[in-house]
Amino acid sequence: MTLDELRAQIDEIDADLLALINHRAQCVVEIGEIKRREHVAVLVQERERQLFARLVERNEGPLSEAMLRHIFQEIINTLKSLQRPEKDSSEAPERRVS
Repeated sequence: MTLDELRAQIDEIDADLLALINHRAQCVVEIGEIKRREHVAVLVQERERQLFARLVERNEGPLSEAMLRHIFQEIINTLKSLQRPEKDSSEAPERRVS
């Protein structure tokens, strides 16, 4: 494959990832509504442990376990703000892509 073809593939993958992350975010919003209604804590550490265990088990590389954990921890931390309506979700820290 050429460089341009690989970059085009990455562009398509990025679009898919964006759609999936937004779908996940919508699920998080709905979960937040249920948690508020049922007075359940936003942070459930056991759920995060189960999530990471499942992801690590499914990971076939080339991502290392540390890389996988870092990426998903960022997603989790960012999307948790969607479960806290009193805070503006746009307040998530901006980061530059290098």
